[in-house]
Amino acid sequence: MNVTREELLHIAKLADLNIKDEEIEKYLSNLTEIINFANTVNEAPVEDLKETVGPNTNYNIFRKDEIVEFEDKEALLQNAKETENNMFKIPKVI
Repeated sequence: MNVTREELLHIAKLADLNIKDEEIEKYLSNLTEIINFANTVNEAPVEDLKETVGPNTNYNIFRKDEIVEFEDKEALLQNAKETENNMFKIPKVI
């Protein structure tokens, strides 16, 4: 499928893009390639596929919440803008 110059300029207007006249042919070629690739993917035979590649069966993986003492608290807090009671002090978030 080929994209016409008018279609390209219409798409560029909708996307608020300023395309220079010397760039139009390059954009036409690239957009045509993208559409042809999408059509190729759409035509791929998928009727007999039983599963997809790379599904992630892990969900809601939680680690145990444990308190761990950090030995060098001064090093941990040295880059904090503000601290209070050996903790980071941050702006109130509502």
